[in-house]
Amino acid sequence: MPSDLERAMETLIMVFHRYAGKEGSDVSLSRKELKQLMETELSSFLKSQKDPAAVDRIMKDLDATGDGEVNFEEFVSLVVGLSIACEQLLQKHKHQWVSKSNK
Repeated sequence: MPSDLERAMETLIMVFHRYAGKEGSDVSLSRKELKQLMETELSSFLKSQKDPAAVDRIMKDLDATGDGEVNFEEFVSLVVGLSIACEQLLQKHKHQWVSKSNK
């Protein structure tokens, strides 16, 4: 039976490939595919972005190869970055909660 982390890795791969190849290469995400993925899988994150050009900016930042597409490695860097930001936010709230509890 796979561990939680193994299931998380499998899910990450499956989500990427669910969107990749709908238009073009099946090993990368076009801008349109990335937008669809983010609107569906990261909707809370996108709603928190006030900039309507957020997907374009993210695409530009992720596309390290400059080919106009996001491969799996580039996509994983997005997920890692968001995960780090979420963990830092969790730690901040946890610290604030502990500080308030000790008063």
